[in-house]
Amino acid sequence: MARVPTKYYDAREYLALERSREFKSEFFRGEMFAMAGASESQNPVALNIAAELRNALKDGDCRVYPSDMRVKLPTGLYTYPDVTVVCDEPRFEDEHRDTLLNPLIIFEVLSPTTEAYDRGKKFEHYRSISSLREYVLVAQDHVLVEHHARQSALGQWLLTAVPSLDAAVELPSLRCRLSLREIYAKVTLESPAPADALKSSPS
Repeated sequence: MARVPTKYYDAREYLALERSREFKSEFFRGEMFAMAGASESQNPVALNIAAELRNALKDGDCRVYPSDMRVKLPTGLYTYPDVTVVCDEPRFEDEHRDTLLNPLIIFEVLSPTTEAYDRGKKFEHYRSISSLREYVLVAQDHVLVEHHARQSALGQWLLTAVPSLDAAVELPSLRCRLSLREIYAKVTLESPAPADALKSSPS
C-alpha cells in the first residue's frame, strides 16, 4: 500500500486552523500534532495550581494563564503548557493576543503519555526561551513536584524535588511558594510518592 504523504503547513496556516477548531494541536517544522485530552486527575491538579497562583499574585503585575494559552518558542514549537505565568508586559505573536512569547514560569502536569516528552525534548525546547526562569513538573498520580530553576545564561538548571504533602515548592521568580497539599487538594492519588525521589542537583 502506498504511504499517504504527510501534509505540511506554514505557521500562518497552522494558526488559522487552530483558531477555528475546538481541539488543540502542537506545531513543529510544518507538522501538526493533536494533543490528548486531560485526565480526571490532570485537570484538577492544573486547576489547583492556577487558582493558588492567581490568589498569591492577585496584588501584583503577574498574570496566570491556563492551558488555553498557546506559547511560541524560539525553536519554532507552538504548544500549550498546563499553566503559564508572565510578569513582564506580555508579548504576543500577533494582534490576536493568543500566542505568548515571553513566559516566566511554565508548569506541566505529567501523564503516562507525555511524561518522557515533558522531561526530555519538550524541556529542551523550553530552555530556548530567554525569559523562562522556572520549569515545574507535577506528577498527577502521586505526590511529587520537580522544580527546575535557571542558574545562569550558560544553560545550567537546578532541580529540586518535593515529594511530601506537608512541604511546599518555592518559586523564587514570583517570591511565593505553593503548598503541595493545595496542589493535590481533591485529587485521587493512585500510588504513594516514589521512595527514591530525587534530591537537589544541577541538570
